[in-house]
Amino acid sequence: MTWARDTSAEEATAQLTAFADAGGTLIDTADVYGEGDAERLIGTLIRDVVPRSELVIATKAVLTPEGGRDASRRHLIRALDASLARLGIDEVDLWQLHAFDHAIPLEETLAAVDFAVSTGRTAYAGVCNYAGWQLAAAAVWQRCGEARAPIVSAQAEYSLLARDAELELLPAAAHVGVGVLAWSPLGRGVLTGKYRTGVPADSRAATPHFADFVRPYLDERCRRIVESVTTAADGLGVSPLTVALSWIRDRPGVSSAIVGARTHAQLLGVLQAEKLTLPWEIREALDDVSDS
Repeated sequence: MTWARDTSAEEATAQLTAFADAGGTLIDTADVYGEGDAERLIGTLIRDVVPRSELVIATKAVLTPEGGRDASRRHLIRALDASLARLGIDEVDLWQLHAFDHAIPLEETLAAVDFAVSTGRTAYAGVCNYAGWQLAAAAVWQRCGEARAPIVSAQAEYSLLARDAELELLPAAAHVGVGVLAWSPLGRGVLTGKYRTGVPADSRAATPHFADFVRPYLDERCRRIVESVTTAADGLGVSPLTVALSWIRDRPGVSSAIVGARTHAQLLGVLQAEKLTLPWEIREALDDVSDS
């Protein structure tokens, strides 16, 4: 999301190289990120840095540059074609509906998904930020027709600071056999512990375009959870980031966690989480403190 805006081409190159070297494959972006510049940068990198064949490329459509939503067939196919052009490829691996649009019949939106798959523009389709009933409605509708493309994934915000997905989205995903991709698994960066004593000048909360995004997680409840994560990290000899990512990675129904590292150094810290499996006592303690 931050590539070509807060993350330079040089930093993005270093990140993608380290990620691929560590065995990472999924690169998630969207047509509106950086007004299309994120996709353009990824297109350059999969041509010159890491072969496209080694990656799973996922992008999204529905949101408009003006901040609205348009899930009409016309807008969606035009947006996908524009994404493919910016990425410099003929097909994405996963194309996702970025948000639910109440103004457009769901059947029309899903017809665009079917067209995108049948014409080879995408291999698979998913949704993002859907409520549980919206995911279930879309997944079941797609199952009802032989020529319809199945919904295979659902992105949702999910972390120790944001567990609303457990109420409806995760049960719905389990019922219809859809994998969940957890976005902002570090609680919009707060679970790293960087905000424990204030807002660092180089943090996202200090930028005008992300300040409002981070602020809701700087309250007293979140502070208590961050302190618990920090205590667990100190006891295990790892970073709070590692504890938070290990917790979300092993939650039932979660297929993967999507991180938005701004720098190469941050990504290297993220990759350390793969080495840790939380002891059940710590996992239960974090479950309790974050569920209050």
